[in-house]
Amino acid sequence: MSTKPPAWPQGYQRVVLSEVDSTNAEALRQASTLTDPTWFLGLRQTAGRGRRGRAWSEPEGNFSATLAICLTDPPAKLALRSFVAALALHEALVGLTGLDSAFALKWPNDVLLNGGKLSGILLEGAGQGVLAIGIGVNLRQHPETQPDAGAFLPVSLREETGVSVSPEDFLNHLAPAFVHWEERLVTYGFEPIRAAFLSRVARLGEPLIARTQHEQIHGVFKTIDDAGALLLDTKTGTVAVPAADIFFP
Repeated sequence: MSTKPPAWPQGYQRVVLSEVDSTNAEALRQASTLTDPTWFLGLRQTAGRGRRGRAWSEPEGNFSATLAICLTDPPAKLALRSFVAALALHEALVGLTGLDSAFALKWPNDVLLNGGKLSGILLEGAGQGVLAIGIGVNLRQHPETQPDAGAFLPVSLREETGVSVSPEDFLNHLAPAFVHWEERLVTYGFEPIRAAFLSRVARLGEPLIARTQHEQIHGVFKTIDDAGALLLDTKTGTVAVPAADIFFP
């Protein structure tokens, strides 16, 4: 286990905000002024949001940050940064705790700890070629929310492992890890990212329910394809699911 973070990545900036409505919202507001990739860390977030406009509860001491980065990739490749962010989170968390087997990735980008949901990731386009990658991690305590049936209960790093880390220190571990996986994507394409994700993913080979905006698809988690879509074995054959909420019966 290593608690000393690697060096801060060259060319990346950071802005620490004592309070902000949403780090993603701040990144979007600042997009036109950015010249370098920039992390926005909110020590208190008052209006965080998750996927599909859901509210994201953020108890004090937890981690809320957004990386705003200028990329020229087409939308399909931009979306692959959710896998990059998930792998970076996994690397940072294992480095801080030494508990490799305790963490798993839930397609497409959540991190699980001891079977509970520890973090969430939200990607948003900011215009001017800027992608906002928002990341929330329950470092100190989990939110008191009741998940939907079949969803994972929220957990926190401190409550599950006894490891206490400040948001600033966590960012010092996360930022270099993100650069490591981003460089792999840029240099070698998605295949090594896909392979690394599958080696860490939860419930591979198990039945699940993929809930899209229009339907529920029941099947067995087969793999993910070269575009990052979930592949399910269903009664009617293999179905590719590019985006969905995942539940386990």
